Amino acid sequence: MKPKAEKGSYFGSLLQRSGWTNLCLVAGTFVVYFLSNPYPQLYYNYTFLIAENFLHGRIGLVERPPSWLNEMIPFEGLYYSAFPLGGVLTMLPFSFLKLIGLITDMPSSLIVALTAAVISIFLILIGKKYQHTLPKKILMAAGILFGTFLWANLAMGSAWQMALGFAMIGELGAIYFTIYDRRPLLAGLFFALAFGNRTEIILTAPIFLYLLTRDKAKLKQPSSYAGQWKPIVFFCLVPFILGIATLLYNYLRFHSFTDFGYARIPGVLKEPWYRYGIFSLDYISFNVKEMLFTLWSRVPRFPYLKPTGFGGAVWLSSPFLFLLFRFGAKDKLIKYTAWVAIALMVFLLWCHGNPGGYQFSYRYAIILLPWVYVILLESSPKKITPLEWVLYIFSFIANLFATYLFHWTEYMKM
Repeated sequence: MKPKAEKGSYFGSLLQRSGWTNLCLVAGTFVVYFLSNPYPQLYYNYTFLIAENFLHGRIGLVERPPSWLNEMIPFEGLYYSAFPLGGVLTMLPFSFLKLIGLITDMPSSLIVALTAAVISIFLILIGKKYQHTLPKKILMAAGILFGTFLWANLAMGSAWQMALGFAMIGELGAIYFTIYDRRPLLAGLFFALAFGNRTEIILTAPIFLYLLTRDKAKLKQPSSYAGQWKPIVFFCLVPFILGIATLLYNYLRFHSFTDFGYARIPGVLKEPWYRYGIFSLDYISFNVKEMLFTLWSRVPRFPYLKPTGFGGAVWLSSPFLFLLFRFGAKDKLIKYTAWVAIALMVFLLWCHGNPGGYQFSYRYAIILLPWVYVILLESSPKKITPLEWVLYIFSFIANLFATYLFHWTEYMKM
């Protein structure tokens, strides 16, 4: 009989019979992401700089930041970042390494590799809750890691991309501890990590609250009034504290609880893509085009085909996403709520004036990938089909090629 992992040991399950394969995936992910970009954008260190200032008892920069940090906001003699408080707090451990003299710059490659490795761990843990074959689980997890725009974008190693990576960890952790191993306090902690780095994720809070309280009898949990509210209170505890702290952080910077500072970035409202403000329904058609219909360009010499560098159809970079439209599900409620979560975030992203700037495909869609993974697991057969082989292999090749173009050649330089 196969030995069971100790109760409460979330990562102990990695050491069962399939453990070596899973550990190879985690270790391989770390190494590949660490080596994916020989010149990471560690100079775009907005959150790292502000976190470093936190450790010195300040929330803003006293000295004028370097010219390339053009999104720093001057206000009343100090310089602030438009990144939310959660993104700054996430960087505190790494800024502490500089404070004690272990590093001199933001360790972008290390942060990227650690982020990708943790993402792979949660993909494995979620996949283990399904009855797919081991090769199928590995293929699906590797598909998210190396067959999507996550790879090339996260490997850039700047504050913007790392915030998306941290947000993805938070979403995966919240999903795992909400649906598959119900622990509301941990779910809330990871949810705080998610929306602390990407504010739009807060739109999915009602979905997590609903999933935490569904089917009480089936889950053998108390059906009393107190029993129904207990998981909600536990889940909301850390996000509520972070939310209040974020509002106070905004007030200390800009004398307004609701001012995150984005519109204060010098010249941002004069940029053509923000002509209707930061968010507007008028931007939807443009974002739909960039996310779904912008194709790669043909060039007369190598590489012959290349992405635009400022957008691109997600189905072209990751054709296995077509598998999302399979019928059926092992748990229809989970599948439908995942689609709702995607729809909520996509709508807000489409209303944002800028589709993401310098990027491969559509980098904002990184926060959709945890829910994409859940839908694929719910609707997928247990074994790998020939169609899946074709779609996943094409996805791996496309993203390997894009990562090479972006990080190892001059073809995609801005």
